[in-house]
Amino acid sequence: MKDSQGQILYVGKAKNLKNRVQSYFRNSKNHSPKIKKLVKHLRDFDYILTDTEFEAFMLECQLIKSIKPLYNRMMKSPQSFIYISISLTGIHRKIDIAYKPVENDGKVYFGPFTSRSNVERAIRGLKECFKLNCSNPNGKNSACLNYSLGSCLGRCLGGSTEQQYNDILNRFIGFLKGTDMSILEDMNQMMLNASETIDFESATAYRDHIQAVSSLLKKEKVIEFTEENHNIAAIERLTDSTIKLFLIKRTDILFSHNYAAAGNTEEKIKTNILAYFKKDEVNAAGDISRHEIDAAHIIYRYLNSGNCSYLIIPENWLDPENHSILDLALKNLLNNIQHFQPPIYHE
Repeated sequence: MKDSQGQILYVGKAKNLKNRVQSYFRNSKNHSPKIKKLVKHLRDFDYILTDTEFEAFMLECQLIKSIKPLYNRMMKSPQSFIYISISLTGIHRKIDIAYKPVENDGKVYFGPFTSRSNVERAIRGLKECFKLNCSNPNGKNSACLNYSLGSCLGRCLGGSTEQQYNDILNRFIGFLKGTDMSILEDMNQMMLNASETIDFESATAYRDHIQAVSSLLKKEKVIEFTEENHNIAAIERLTDSTIKLFLIKRTDILFSHNYAAAGNTEEKIKTNILAYFKKDEVNAAGDISRHEIDAAHIIYRYLNSGNCSYLIIPENWLDPENHSILDLALKNLLNNIQHFQPPIYHE
């Protein structure tokens, strides 16, 4: 959608473009102020046809990322993904929640996480277990209210408790990195101690805190799957006589092409797999960035939607001596797609 100057205001997708566009002009009383403002400035449209819904989702994601249209930014919550930030230096270090990592700001960031409530629950559990709830961390040798309530270890008083507080933060950083599990071990011991003294209410609270903190290490399946950096060949049936191949790496579609369902399709697909999944190339790896998350979710949903049949291709299958394994896997993949019905898009 463009304004009178040709500036792109908004990028969207639809199975039925006519209905989608008309929806912006119908029932305008029910539209949000942002939609009303968009329609007021709208003067022109461009459209791009895609073969599949998957391509439409990916193209929308790519265009929004590169163009950054004003109304896509306005309509998307900036709080979609969050991070845990922990200050590394300073007298009064703290744990906080951030929506975007900042480079060289003296903090370490962990994430992204998609559930703010889960992260808040985990941080609250950590603070309650280790008495990190200081209500006056900048105080000078003056006990805060939380200290008198037993939920502050005395950081406000300065001295050795400040170092004790920082040691707990360092152990929590080690926990989030997966190198130090002593935080969980201590929490488990607190739960056992409460059980042994028949304080089941406290034991239950410790159990809940342990579960919340432990959940921080369990990455969402989509993030874990993407970070494993698979070589993926996905095939979708377009019509009775046509299929479409996608070669996917991490959050990128490296190659896509339509083929006749019959014929020498297997050999053509194999040629492209060997060309695009080159074994000697250095591929992106490591933690997924916030800029990749939307594409990662789209790809993961597509692979598990039932609209396609896909194959994960291990690196060693690209070796010449293992091409027979690749041949068999492709044959099975193409046999599977024969049983798929082309999608029906209702007007």
